[in-house]
Amino acid sequence: MDWFINAESTPHKLALMVIAIVLFVVIMGAILFAVDRPKKIPRWVVTAGFLGPAILGLGFGLLYPGIRTIWSSLFNRNGADFVGIDNYITAFTEEQFQVVLRNTVLWVVLVPLVATLVGLVYAVLVDRTRMEYLAKTLIFLPMAISMVGASIIWKFVYEYKPDQPGVNQTGVLNQVLVWIGLEPQQFLLGAPANTFFLIVVMIWIQAGFSMTVLSAAIKAIPDDIVEAARLDGLQGLKMFRYITVPSIRPALIVVVTTIAMGTLKVFDIVRTMTGGNFDTSVVANEFYNQSFVIRNQGLGAALAVILFILVVPLVIYNVRQLRMTEEIR
Repeated sequence: MDWFINAESTPHKLALMVIAIVLFVVIMGAILFAVDRPKKIPRWVVTAGFLGPAILGLGFGLLYPGIRTIWSSLFNRNGADFVGIDNYITAFTEEQFQVVLRNTVLWVVLVPLVATLVGLVYAVLVDRTRMEYLAKTLIFLPMAISMVGASIIWKFVYEYKPDQPGVNQTGVLNQVLVWIGLEPQQFLLGAPANTFFLIVVMIWIQAGFSMTVLSAAIKAIPDDIVEAARLDGLQGLKMFRYITVPSIRPALIVVVTTIAMGTLKVFDIVRTMTGGNFDTSVVANEFYNQSFVIRNQGLGAALAVILFILVVPLVIYNVRQLRMTEEIR
């Protein structure tokens, strides 16, 4: 058993991978064999064969780690002394973590709303262009870039060099400021504005996703509804307000909640661009810092639980809205 748990070398990892593949093939083969012979094997065995792996996966991959994390959050940094809810009190009362929570709220409020709005504008405007597919490809392209890659790109955009004669700014944005006669700025150092500059990166990435989903929803609006609205005299903004938006409401909800859940877990952008310094840290980044850098396991677990609690309402709301949409259909 220790060999499996403490396997750190490459040969051990490869051996574990081979064993896992063999076990998967054997289990799936047994399930398919049982399905082909329903009369010889009890039905409950077949049911257990299909549901068993999923239940085990959820149990060991989600339920057990979740319970272990909640339990760890009730202990001190070394896990030796029981401290109750002290870690949660620290997370909500100390100024450092209040800044983290404030930043997280800003991310969760601004990114979904602005990204969805920008994507909706794109979807409406791009659908009327001749080169629709090329425009959509360019707008969606940031979604194909990793978060780290996008962060590095925008780090160059925000790059700052001391303003000296004959020295060009490395950062695109600062060079533009110099061209128009303004002083270059250290965009990523001054709080709280630096948080907004980081949020721009996430909006840039998610706007393409928003545009793609909403564009498909707009195209799915029945033509007879559009024609009836035009006969009633609706044009332009009125058509958009009274026909387009209500018709794509389910898609809007999916986009907003999906982006919000992804934003709550944002880590890559903050870690790559500022490392969480200069008052830019968010819950996901602070959870990493406390757990793996500072080694405060109790507080790190408490932040993980807080992050989970913040995500759950969004998931529940999304599921309820999808059910309501299916019932209407």
